[in-house]
Amino acid sequence: MLLAVVFIVVGLVMLIGGAEGLVRGAASLAARLRISPLVIGLTIVAFGTSAPELTVNLIAAVQGSADIGIGNVVGSNIANILLILGVSSMIVPLTVKRGTVWKEIPLALLGVVLLFIMGNDQLFDRVDFNAVTRTDGLALMSLFFIFVYYITGLARSERAEAEAIVTVEDDVMQYTPLISGALTLGGLAGLVVGGRLLVDGAVTLAEAAGLSEALIGLTIVAVGTSLPELATSAVAAIRGHADIAIGNVIGSNIFNVFWVLGLTSTILQLPFNPATNVDVLVSVGSTALLFGLMFLGKKRQLERWQGAFLVLLYAGYILYLVLRG
Repeated sequence: MLLAVVFIVVGLVMLIGGAEGLVRGAASLAARLRISPLVIGLTIVAFGTSAPELTVNLIAAVQGSADIGIGNVVGSNIANILLILGVSSMIVPLTVKRGTVWKEIPLALLGVVLLFIMGNDQLFDRVDFNAVTRTDGLALMSLFFIFVYYITGLARSERAEAEAIVTVEDDVMQYTPLISGALTLGGLAGLVVGGRLLVDGAVTLAEAAGLSEALIGLTIVAVGTSLPELATSAVAAIRGHADIAIGNVIGSNIFNVFWVLGLTSTILQLPFNPATNVDVLVSVGSTALLFGLMFLGKKRQLERWQGAFLVLLYAGYILYLVLRG
């Protein structure tokens, strides 16, 4: 038990240090490469901070723990929007780009809607099983490659705009390419290792308390693997890099469904528990709510009161999970 507590404390310290290094390195890379910080947030930062989800899911697939694998992705996506964007926008209001509102957020919404459809074979295909199959996984991965193609085009089209932004952003510390890369990779490593230590410690304590595998996957593992996103987005918000904070969350949600869940289900078919539908629908609802908030109050801005509302919703969801057991 004492070792589990030590893991949690050390993990938190590594998460904070890793987030600081990652944000500094990512902002510097965006400035030096003359590309939009949003692109960096949607790719390097988002994929890097989703590494814990990928690791946990691959381990869960090998061990045959489907509830943890699916619950981890769904729970992480809910935490990313309700908790992480909520906390980040409470720190400082986050302005969202038009393209993110009309392209990236709808794509993240499509991902969780597809998960609902693919997981409910009994409902849609009238068969005697529910599972995210290998063919479903291949379809999800194919959509992920389309997303990467889109991001590549976005990087090219925003190069000129990013040059103008970098010119006026005097607060962006530009390091040498070597230092920028080292900060980014070192930050990612700190996030992954720190997140893993924290999750291991928390799961040990949860198992000792007799919590179920599904509950652990949807809460402790999901929140734990989302801590890199939380630390990174919070630090990015504090430093005024709203694009990195937003891109990190939306990119992570896209990455989690299309790549993490896609890759996991190609390794091992994942049985889908119908009880998970509630959580998938919560993920659908939270993503749709985020889209709707872009038109409520200040257009395309997540304000502090909206962030507080998202965090309150997340607290209610966690309470529901605990009561559900």
